[in-house]
Amino acid sequence: MTTEFFMPMKKVPTVTHQQKQVTVVNDKPVFYEPPELKAARAKLMAHLGQNVPEDTYTRPVRLIVKWCFPVTGKHGDGEYKFTKPDIDNSQKLLFDCMTNLRFWKDDALVVSLIAEKFWAKLPGIYIRIEEV
Repeated sequence: MTTEFFMPMKKVPTVTHQQKQVTVVNDKPVFYEPPELKAARAKLMAHLGQNVPEDTYTRPVRLIVKWCFPVTGKHGDGEYKFTKPDIDNSQKLLFDCMTNLRFWKDDALVVSLIAEKFWAKLPGIYIRIEEV
């Protein structure tokens, strides 16, 4: 089974899962998502929700993700993006959204991850899931 799609987005989310905040209520720490993170999660859920596979993956998979950010400055289409956000931080929110939408039974099934960031004339996120 293979799932492949591209989600065009004028503004690719740059906020990361690590930007959760903590506050203290009744002397206990309480974690919460700031508005920017909630908005990024909602955007990803809406775009991903249109591409949920008919069958949930239950076997190990390889996930290929290409983050395509709008071209700025002197950068060219297809050039690797080596500025923030850090690619490893971007994956956690994406994985959480995909798990919540039941792309797979558990994100532990992702045994291979290829993630890249580019500058692109057509911004968005390319995703390919393939059983291994």
